[in-house]
Amino acid sequence: MKKIFWSLLEMLETVAIAVAAVILVRTFVAQPFLVSGSSMEPTFMNGDYLLVDELTYHLRQPERGEVIVLKYPKDPSSYFIKRIIGLPGETVIIKNGIVSILDNGKNLVLNEPYVDQKMATTNFEETLGPNEYFVMGDNRNFSYDSRSWGPVPSNDVVGMVRLRLWPLQTAMAFGAPNYSTSTLKQ
Repeated sequence: MKKIFWSLLEMLETVAIAVAAVILVRTFVAQPFLVSGSSMEPTFMNGDYLLVDELTYHLRQPERGEVIVLKYPKDPSSYFIKRIIGLPGETVIIKNGIVSILDNGKNLVLNEPYVDQKMATTNFEETLGPNEYFVMGDNRNFSYDSRSWGPVPSNDVVGMVRLRLWPLQTAMAFGAPNYSTSTLKQ
């Protein structure tokens, strides 16, 4: 009888540790996200199943070009997926469908290979505060983003998209595009 009791106790301990590990990972490290809608096409399609890294932004600030999951500023119970375009303190300028960043007197035009079509938006300008990000969907003509509801406060950023897990034929890891000086025109 004692052997059964100790075996049962060991099994319960193993299950409790596994459940605690899953809860900790899901709460502090990564969580799944299902894409709903077309605002990030062609990069992410409706129904894509992603893994969102929630830890990295506790160690460093978000960077331009990274795809993030964020709480919608007007309803924190809703989550959106968007790409970071403008960083804190910068001015985002959209003129004739071209996105440029004004930072420390330099006007940098973004080369955005992930955008398929020219943006219908003609003129827009937004200066970001010290803890604000400007985000847009890759499907610029069909994205509800910072052009509509303004900058995203840093505390509304949930995490960075790291992996597409589904569909399997398009599974891959993601990082930010490299906006080196060779891809930015003055």
